[in-house]
Amino acid sequence: MTAELIALDALGPGGPYHARKRLTISDVAGAPLAELSIVPKLFVTRALSALHKAVNLPAEERLAALGRAARIFLEETVDGLTFAEYEHAVSRVSGVSVTAVRAAAAEIANAARKAHFSAYHARPTGAVADWRDPLTRTGRAVWTRRGEVFAVHAAGNHPAPHALWLEALALGYRVAVRPSRREPFTPHRLVTALRAAGFGNDHVVLLPTDHDGADEVLAGADLGIVYGGDEVVRKYATDTTVLAQGPGRSKVLITADSDWREHLDTIVDSISHHGGVKCINTTAVLVEGDPAPLAEAIAERLAAIPSLPPEDDRAVLPVQPVASARAVEQYLLSQAKGTRAWLGGEGIVEELGDGSAVLRPAVHQLDRLDSGQLDIELSFPCVWVARWSREDGIAPLRNSLVLNAHTGDEELIDRLVGEPSIKNVHLGDHPTYWMEPGVPHDGYLGEFLMRTKTVIRG
Repeated sequence: MTAELIALDALGPGGPYHARKRLTISDVAGAPLAELSIVPKLFVTRALSALHKAVNLPAEERLAALGRAARIFLEETVDGLTFAEYEHAVSRVSGVSVTAVRAAAAEIANAARKAHFSAYHARPTGAVADWRDPLTRTGRAVWTRRGEVFAVHAAGNHPAPHALWLEALALGYRVAVRPSRREPFTPHRLVTALRAAGFGNDHVVLLPTDHDGADEVLAGADLGIVYGGDEVVRKYATDTTVLAQGPGRSKVLITADSDWREHLDTIVDSISHHGGVKCINTTAVLVEGDPAPLAEAIAERLAAIPSLPPEDDRAVLPVQPVASARAVEQYLLSQAKGTRAWLGGEGIVEELGDGSAVLRPAVHQLDRLDSGQLDIELSFPCVWVARWSREDGIAPLRNSLVLNAHTGDEELIDRLVGEPSIKNVHLGDHPTYWMEPGVPHDGYLGEFLMRTKTVIRG
């Protein structure tokens, strides 16, 4: 059996490394699919040291290599896997629908092609990119890196976050990626494609490792990014060298001057797009007026989504092993007590008969905005619907990665845009999951990676 498993080697500065310690990666039905090499802390330390010593490619060569990597990632057989085999493997181990995997891969490739374009949107308008710029003769701000090596503790809920760290390569960082054990296929394929495209083995590495080694990945880099829940955000809250990406808690607001019926497609799409697994999926809908008709309409739409295995092209909803799905279900039922369940009140698990189960949508109506449920974000289409009033103000809308507001009240819009804890505001029929290269997600990554310094020369 072991010989038939897909081998996912670590990708160190010396090339692929088949470690003695390996982790079996199983699919959502519990069937072994791959073996992931797990490297020890010493391997991580030496790899990070090699990245620090490496010499960057010139900017033009980096950008050309990123473009070549995009094509390799999407079109070529990479380390023995065709693209079709790759997307099937990702859907089976992560439970994310194959159509979502395909779309995420296209997003990653597009991000590679446009990495320089996106990264440099963060540059202050008063700064130049190089000290050789003629403007530095009279004194000018130069945009420079805060370090040389960037570490990524990758997310495993969806492939799309791998699009972001490509900007670090465009800016001249060397990058170390610690893949998620839940879904290591995407970073393995991406790092392999980047190397085939021209980045050196000591420019970008893949370091699957245990918790001890994971800390070393961050400690050995100048800067890092981590993904996780509230505990991860709290852990790194005071660390200026680590950018923590936590829950999104994205929301929709409909004020009395807007008819929710005209925007129902956008609302439902924001909740269910890519199976509701991303931080930019809507998890709460607040409406000025009676929330019941809207909750009922959302539930009716979501209930029509079929339950299918993730590799089916018609699949939308996420799939997990039955035991994991049941744990999510029990947590939801315990947290939803006291709410009015329009969908999912008796449970959200539908078993597929092979050891896996679909997480079906849930819609709950809240009586109060301060009950705590608005902060609950789960990795499937789960939404909390509640009445909002002007007296409530913007407090219930705070701490939102994205807020989709359907309102004509410009004074309210001013307050929403000005609220620091609301990271993005989408007005009208622009769903919460909308993103494009060149616009910030949770701020620009370049704001974290770069700084300005004054240079004046003769």
